[in-house]
Amino acid sequence: MPDLLSVYDFDKRDADAYLSEAAKMEALLAKGRPLRTLSGKIVANLFFEASTRTNFSFQSAAARLGATPIVFYSDKSSAQKGESFSDTIQMMDGYADCLVIRHPEPGMPSLAAEIAGHPVINAGDGGNQHPTQALIDIYTIKKLKGKIAGLNVTLMGDLKHARAMRSLLHLLAMYGASISLCSPSQLAMGPEVIARAKKEFGASIREASKPSFAGCDILYICRVQRERFADPDEALRMSSAFRLGIGALRAAPKGMAVLHPLPKLDELPKEFDSDARAKYFEQAKNAVPVRMAILKRCCLGK
Repeated sequence: MPDLLSVYDFDKRDADAYLSEAAKMEALLAKGRPLRTLSGKIVANLFFEASTRTNFSFQSAAARLGATPIVFYSDKSSAQKGESFSDTIQMMDGYADCLVIRHPEPGMPSLAAEIAGHPVINAGDGGNQHPTQALIDIYTIKKLKGKIAGLNVTLMGDLKHARAMRSLLHLLAMYGASISLCSPSQLAMGPEVIARAKKEFGASIREASKPSFAGCDILYICRVQRERFADPDEALRMSSAFRLGIGALRAAPKGMAVLHPLPKLDELPKEFDSDARAKYFEQAKNAVPVRMAILKRCCLGK
């Protein structure tokens, strides 16, 4: 059965298959039809890092497919007694049919895939990759705008540490969007990520230190990833300096949609939540059908 470890592991045809299946899943959910696609399967969430949306949307997706979700939390496990990561993976591989792994260190889901006999899904590894979130984002953008090719998409925030942004940039380039990157120079997207998108897809990518929303179709903003800073004081300084005021947002194009991988802190004002352009809670809801599609393909191979 296939693993899902990185956006670099699949092409546009594979991505289209995920999106198409997710749309079918969403339609079935809307009809309230019970699904038993993965009846008898067990899906294990192994979270070595805090999570709300990814953890519970995967649990919900598994349950809605008829599978049984089980959850491993490292702070309540034998990892606290010194058990190795490889031993934990080998053990959980004997209990479940699919392993969903979040880890603060890059590359650990790939290591797990080498150990486990069952499929492994990367639910976020450090500041590296978050392929399932990127598929949710692409699905959301396509639902909102009817297409991705030719859209003007601005990625704004901590582009250095945000794994969701790294994965999304690759998929946006794959689908032919025009991409603007906006961040302080200290938080800029890794040049290797940009270079790869340009080389593989001829992507149009612009970088700026200040936002400009003229002609922007999608604004995707993320928080400063404070937990990935070596200096907590520097993280707080960057967070306080990098915020969007309600005035700037109200002056943005009426047709612009604002997305956020969540959790959001103070980079977006709370009062913007009621604005018609705020689509991040809808985006979070889309996680369930998309992750249902991912679980189906990883567990059944189709």
